Amino acid sequence: MNERIQELAEQAQKYAIDKLDETGELHKYYDVYFEKFAELIINECIDQVAGTKIVGQLSGDEFGDLSESARNKYTQWNNALVIATMNVRDHFGVEE
Repeated sequence: MNERIQELAEQAQKYAIDKLDETGELHKYYDVYFEKFAELIINECIDQVAGTKIVGQLSGDEFGDLSESARNKYTQWNNALVIATMNVRDHFGVEE
């Protein structure tokens, strides 16, 4: 299994145990575990998409030195990534 997925699984496990131990409802462990695990994976995917923004990685001078056409393409690319991120959040019902 991917190391990062294993880390997320361990986080979900700890969350489920801590949450259910407090309430005494350990019989609901798998419901809470899988919900939290899915949420963590979805957030990780969203972070990966959001992290590919290009314009945010350019300094003001670097962006200003680009041609207008290139600036428009970078801006369109970043807007598409923002929309993709919002669509994933909406689709899975994940709050920011």
